[in-house]
Amino acid sequence: MSIFIPTYFSPISQYSEIVKSDKITFEVEDNFQKQSFRNRCYIYNSNGKQLLSIPIKNQAVNGKKKAKDTLIENNFSWQDQHFKSLQVAYRTSPFFDFLEDEIAPIFHNKYKYLYDLNIDTFLFINDILQLEISFTKTTSYEKEDEKIDFRGLAAKNHQPKKKLQPYTQMFDDKYGFISNLSILDLLFMEGPNALSYL
Repeated sequence: MSIFIPTYFSPISQYSEIVKSDKITFEVEDNFQKQSFRNRCYIYNSNGKQLLSIPIKNQAVNGKKKAKDTLIENNFSWQDQHFKSLQVAYRTSPFFDFLEDEIAPIFHNKYKYLYDLNIDTFLFINDILQLEISFTKTTSYEKEDEKIDFRGLAAKNHQPKKKLQPYTQMFDDKYGFISNLSILDLLFMEGPNALSYL
């Protein structure tokens, strides 16, 4: 069994490890870390790498807040902005038309907790890739465990140990291959072949 941090449309490096498991555990008892993939992902647009970041309410106690209790700040139209960014970046990609209607509900549902949103993105990707991966969540912070620990993949500065193979990207003729973007980049470009790539 492997342990992961639930992230927002996870980076490809995280999914390349998720697909190797039939059952995973999500760490939810850790403290929320700023500038991690918990509330952000990167896509490829006509200007290169673009950050999509979910605004978080600042409700920390003694400078700390549990990841599972992290609240989304919904006073901004961040969902509309993210969905429009995906439409602009990928509308001419090979598989965007096939996935647009299926992904749209994630950007119309008003989530209170970041954890719920991240689990829905995980379930969406599982459905699209036809994966049958069940998950549990921690009930206390896992310090040392028998599980294979992939929690580090949620860190923004974490680089995958193995180099990701290039695949065709929307603007690679302009900026070249950008590694380890959101799983959405791979899905919109490769569709069903994304699973073979992973």
